[in-house]
Amino acid sequence: MNHVEYAYTTGMDDESVEQRLRTADSGVLALATGNDAYAIPLAHYYDGDGLYFRLGLTEGGTKRTFLESTETACYVLYGADPTNDPKAFDSWSIVVSGRLTDLTEADRQRFDTAEINDCFSPIRVFDEAIEDIEVTVRKLDIERISGRTTEN
Repeated sequence: MNHVEYAYTTGMDDESVEQRLRTADSGVLALATGNDAYAIPLAHYYDGDGLYFRLGLTEGGTKRTFLESTETACYVLYGADPTNDPKAFDSWSIVVSGRLTDLTEADRQRFDTAEINDCFSPIRVFDEAIEDIEVTVRKLDIERISGRTTEN
């Protein structure tokens, strides 16, 4: 393995992590039940105090099953931009973990239809009838967060 190329990374400061959370469009939410994992690409909204997800759930769906049984969820955001060196990238990643919770009454009032449409990209629908989809917003109570970026 002496000839494997490496890119050195460093931890991101809190300001850089917050900026990426505010400006990144989406990431991957990982859920688990027992020994089984389930990960979904998902848009998020971060307001400086909370990390929110808008989900479309169907009765008996896999997403609902895993969402209800996950104790600690993990959300990963990442990106890479090419540099002048064709083999190099300016890259970054953020890993956030914590418990997914229902919204408080104040948050439920805040996230009405107009606010959901303003904060999140359009919901993606796959072979479901619109009337069968329950749109819900969940909050990730952040327990751990870390960010890495390539050194320049």
